Amino acid sequence: MSDQSSSSASRPAAIWIDRYHQALRALIGFLGLLAGLGLLTMVSVTSLDVVLRLFRISLKGAYDITSIAAALTVAAALPYTTAIKGHVAIEYFFQRLGRRGRIVVDTGMRLMVIALFVLLAWQSIRYGNSLRNSGTVSMTIQMPIFWVPYVLSISCVLVVLVKVYHLTHPGRTFIKP
Repeated sequence: MSDQSSSSASRPAAIWIDRYHQALRALIGFLGLLAGLGLLTMVSVTSLDVVLRLFRISLKGAYDITSIAAALTVAAALPYTTAIKGHVAIEYFFQRLGRRGRIVVDTGMRLMVIALFVLLAWQSIRYGNSLRNSGTVSMTIQMPIFWVPYVLSISCVLVVLVKVYHLTHPGRTFIKP
């Protein structure tokens, strides 16, 4: 009887974890879409600016828009790239290690990445707060930019959550490319 009660008690936890993973995947997918839109924005604004310059017209704020879109594109692409394990790895040295060595190095590197991205998320929030408090805006279109580091912070937190998944589910990708 105790076996049934322990399996039924773990079922709600498994359902909660599955829902959590689904929500995390959806958020990462949304940020991937945002990264694609950022790339499309950069290409469109740059192309439009080049075409308009042929007619001696400049697109006001092209540099601001492109810079903000570039920052958002890089930040929003980080969680997706981490989830599919799309980062570059130095396989030559890694494969020379034994199984135990690979596990130790892989775990150590993931823990260091988690620490690095927690620090980056925290510092991004601090930087965003300082931009908000000082009222900093973009150079030409005078758009507030405090929110860009906040988006970077959210992306960093998602990278940490994906890395935790990779630690607890070794050998699996979080999202199939």
